[in-house]
Amino acid sequence: MSDNKAVLSLMAHPDDAEFMCAGTLVLLHKKGWDIHIGTMTSGDCGSAELGREEISRIRRNEAAVSAKILDGSYHCLECDDVFIMYDRQTLVKAIKLLRQVKPAVVFAPSPSDYMVDHEITSKVVQTACFACGMPNIEIEGVDPFEPIPHLYYADALESVDILGNNIEPKILVDITSVMDTKEKMLCCHESQRNWLMVHHGMDEYVLSMKRFADDRGNKIHVKYAEGFRKHLGHGYPHDNILRSELGDLVFER
Repeated sequence: MSDNKAVLSLMAHPDDAEFMCAGTLVLLHKKGWDIHIGTMTSGDCGSAELGREEISRIRRNEAAVSAKILDGSYHCLECDDVFIMYDRQTLVKAIKLLRQVKPAVVFAPSPSDYMVDHEITSKVVQTACFACGMPNIEIEGVDPFEPIPHLYYADALESVDILGNNIEPKILVDITSVMDTKEKMLCCHESQRNWLMVHHGMDEYVLSMKRFADDRGNKIHVKYAEGFRKHLGHGYPHDNILRSELGDLVFER
């Protein structure tokens, strides 16, 4: 078991965590973990009718309400939607957040995904995990911490890369028992139903999430699951802490 029971999901946009890893966050919360949900942006381009400032205010509030369901905290790094950069300024923001939260577990977007914002966020989070303990990266108000967190990549949307090739998870978490809470968290993001209908031609916000979780569940013969791949590069922890914490709900392939 981990002594430091803080987990951070750092995704690109509000509602990304609810789609891709909220079920696992619920299970960790039930095990006594402190939940932190972070986004690189406030989703300031996520509306066809509202201006950036107004939709940002709405989406920050929706994300905070969702995190509160797990007694969690919401953090926004205030990058611009569609313009997330892998640069010094962005990396410093991410490293600072990790040093504030001191997570033992971090969830990030898939390194290959349908949107470059997700892919850049994945790289930023990877580097932030590696750099959060480096004392020569000095950031006012926060101190370095060790060890490097366990880093898990969530599934790509629809489980494919930009060329349509399947991306298979190596780890699957049975979230059947907490699907109601995952759905409740996703439904906090009310502003996105209309946006997705206009921009993506999709009016199935919750149903699409459930279909994907059902597909992942079929792989391990349960109703609903979430899929992950663990970062196993040099310096990162290689043991599967999700398995240690969640036991038989975690399947490795």
